[in-house]
Amino acid sequence: MSIIRVRLDEVLKDRGMTLTELSQRVEITVVNLSILKNGHARAIRFSTLVRLCEALECQPGDLLAYEAQ
Repeated sequence: MSIIRVRLDEVLKDRGMTLTELSQRVEITVVNLSILKNGHARAIRFSTLVRLCEALECQPGDLLAYEAQ
């Protein structure tokens, strides 16, 4: 089964940013960002992805990776 892996943790480390700081910037709860970061989210809205990309100054492909298994 192939998966989409969320690379939020790696991008945060590269930016020197905490999950709490990102939460404040994108106005999404730490709990919801944690669910996304840990790969437990079943979906992500494009509007959320846009806000994350703006705050982290990245592209969607920096946050999401396709892994064939």
